[in-house]
This record gives sequence, structure tokens and C-alpha cells, in this order.
Amino acid sequence: MLLNRLLNLVFPPQCLHCDALVPQNGTLCLPCWQQVQFISDPLCECCGLPFEFAEAGSMCADCLHTRPPFAHARTALRYDDHSSALITRLKYADQTQLAAVYGPWLAKAGKELIARSDAIVPVPLHYFRFVKRRYNQSALLAQSLAKHTALPVLPDILTRTRPTKPQTGLTRKQREDNVKGAFSANPKHTHHIKGKNILLVDDVFTTGSTLQACTKALLKAGAMQVNVLTLARTVR
Repeated sequence: MLLNRLLNLVFPPQCLHCDALVPQNGTLCLPCWQQVQFISDPLCECCGLPFEFAEAGSMCADCLHTRPPFAHARTALRYDDHSSALITRLKYADQTQLAAVYGPWLAKAGKELIARSDAIVPVPLHYFRFVKRRYNQSALLAQSLAKHTALPVLPDILTRTRPTKPQTGLTRKQREDNVKGAFSANPKHTHHIKGKNILLVDDVFTTGSTLQACTKALLKAGAMQVNVLTLARTVR
């Protein structure tokens, strides 16, 4: 306790978003907190897209037209300029300690999915990108989430078999083509997922192309069901 007080005197706690001084580490200042848009009911029963008004069990037009391979998807935040900055700090600015802050947000958003899952699997990076970045932000989120559940994390189940272009700026079709066949399950570890319900974790749900490709690889390897949990998602 004394050490923490001394550290706070030397390195005063700062807001995760704007760097303003805050009472304790790992928090947002009040103005920034008020800008965070958490996603809650009503939602699409399948993909978790938020609705203004809907009855329980309703599905969005996209899911009614073509049901995705995953059973359900949920997310913590709307993806906007504010949440993008929070994710960018984790993903590109080496602020890996932020994963510990986001873990409880994921646990709350995915409470129902966690209850029906047997293990957590993060979306993998390709080896070259992992070496360049030195960490996988999705794996960090999965590990942080696991601390708030009784679920094991299986970081070596999925592999990205080829490098893919960054998805930013691509159309839905281009995203689908970019990741098609880019993931496979490691045959050395598939016995951990056969017949199991898997919770797939990633940072951002945009069109869902990456998540669908990962889901197909897990189902092909014998998973019974795949659910998806992300920190943020694009809401159109």
C-alpha cells in the first residue's frame, strides 16, 4: 500500500484515454468515461448487433438472410473514435497493461456466452506480424478475460497459415477474400476442442469476416459450437 502511494506520487495515475490525472491507475476520467458507449440489450440474438427497439430473440436482417457459422456474438463497446483510441493503445502502442482493464468489460458483455463455453481461443496473428508487434492483443484480452472466468485459454489452437493484408479500408467482399482459408487448427492440439463449445475472442468485430473464417476452422477441427466475444464492434 505504501509503495503504491509512493509510486502514485512519482508517477501520478492518468486517464487511459486523454492522460488527465485520475484517482487510480487503470481508470478513465469522468468526461472520457461518459463517452464510452457500452452495448446492451436489445440485441440481435445471433450477432449481437444493437437495436433501438426489438423483442427478445429478434435477429438482424443480415443474420436472417445468411446465418453466420458462429452461434452467437457479443461485444462490450461500440467502435467509434473514442473506443478506437482505447484499442489502439493496446494494439499498437505497447500498452499491454490495458488488457487487464478490458477483461472485466469482456466478462460482463459475454456473461451468457461464458456460461455455455468450455474454453477460450484468441484470434491468432501471423508469425511475421507477431514478431514485429511482439504480442498478440487478442491473446492478451483472452488471458485477461480468463481471470474472471473458470475457462482455460488455448492460445495454440488456431494458426494463421499465411500473411493477410490489414483489413482496414477493405470492402466486405475484399475482407472475405483476404482471410479465406487463412486459418487452420493445429492438429497437435485439436483434441482439446473436439466436441467442445469454444469462445473465440478478438479485439474488433467489423464485418465479421475474420471471425467467420476462424469459426469455420474450429468447427472443421471438431468443435461442437463457436461463440464470439469482442471488445468492440462497428455498428452501422
